[in-house]
Amino acid sequence: MRPECWILSAGHEALFGRMAGYAYLEKMPVMSQFWSPIVRELTPYVPGEQPKIDNLIKLNTNENPYGPSPKAVAAMQAAVGDALRLYPNTESSPVKTAVARYYGIPEECVFVGNGSDEVLGLSFPALLKHDAPLLFPDITYSFYPVYCKLFGIDYRTVPLADDFSIRIEDYSGDCGAIIFPNPNAPTGRLLPLEAVEALLRQHPDKPVVVDEAYVDFGGETAVPLIGKYPNLLVVQTLSKSRSLAGLRVGLAMGAPELIEALVRVKNSFNSYPLDRVAQAGAAAAFDDVVYFEGTRNAVIASRVKLTNDLAELGFETIPSAANFIFTRHPQRDAAELAGRLRERAIIVRHFKQPERIAQHLRISIGTPAECAALVEALREILG
Repeated sequence: MRPECWILSAGHEALFGRMAGYAYLEKMPVMSQFWSPIVRELTPYVPGEQPKIDNLIKLNTNENPYGPSPKAVAAMQAAVGDALRLYPNTESSPVKTAVARYYGIPEECVFVGNGSDEVLGLSFPALLKHDAPLLFPDITYSFYPVYCKLFGIDYRTVPLADDFSIRIEDYSGDCGAIIFPNPNAPTGRLLPLEAVEALLRQHPDKPVVVDEAYVDFGGETAVPLIGKYPNLLVVQTLSKSRSLAGLRVGLAMGAPELIEALVRVKNSFNSYPLDRVAQAGAAAAFDDVVYFEGTRNAVIASRVKLTNDLAELGFETIPSAANFIFTRHPQRDAAELAGRLRERAIIVRHFKQPERIAQHLRISIGTPAECAALVEALREILG
């Protein structure tokens, strides 16, 4: 077989890549004539960089600086055994039980998936595709327009206010559905729960999805509202506040009718989304409330201190209820600052687009030592 015909997995690459000198990558023709029309039009989501740098301080992907619950680790270790030869529970019942117990809601109001991105991805065709456009903020999680393109959903972005807040009065027009993160990303701004409820009252016949990936770091969850508003779906993740980004567990909570819609799409795509090990770890993480509260409060304390330290250096930071801050220095270019930090093995996130946020940096909250190193590096850079 000619090298240009090879398609290698990660494991095969290690075996054959050096041997072939990667020449096959240069020779492979572009096979775009085999793409479907929708693939030609897609602009995929770009995940946060995962660089390989020695002694790296990684503050670009909003990972929790503290490890997962020891009880969750022990549960996952116990799940590794002969039972892995069997398919996992299709409903992720151990996780649903733990989540229902934590929030005091019925299990039939809980859905579990392979990370909140998958849960969101299922919600777009299940709940958010209608004749009228889907509404979401103009500066928000950049996966939303990608899903809309993928599933052929008409959408309209709603500009944030000058202070980067979401104004519910801007969502009063006709629409098919609404989705937004709370706190918003990448700004970190929080929409108060009473405003979320006002939005639900404003659109009683339209699905409203609240993406609460960061809510545990300073917000108030909308889960208590799901019994009152059958159009509300709340999506969460265990990647952030429960330190399980490497496990990929997400969930949604809402009326049983909304959950059934997600199940129908899931079972038409992947009926076994969560493996046995992930189910064991996720359930244990939700049950370990003491550890969760301790690490969450530590992140919040570091966020407050980092915001104050940066203010002393002249930075202007948007009020954040997340495990990151969105900040700018009025006299220094954001791209330059990000590059100078990289030279010191400190990685933060810089968004070139849209232009309105091009001078901001999104900085994940690290350990106290990592935050201190960041502040010292910026002090040197600013001179």
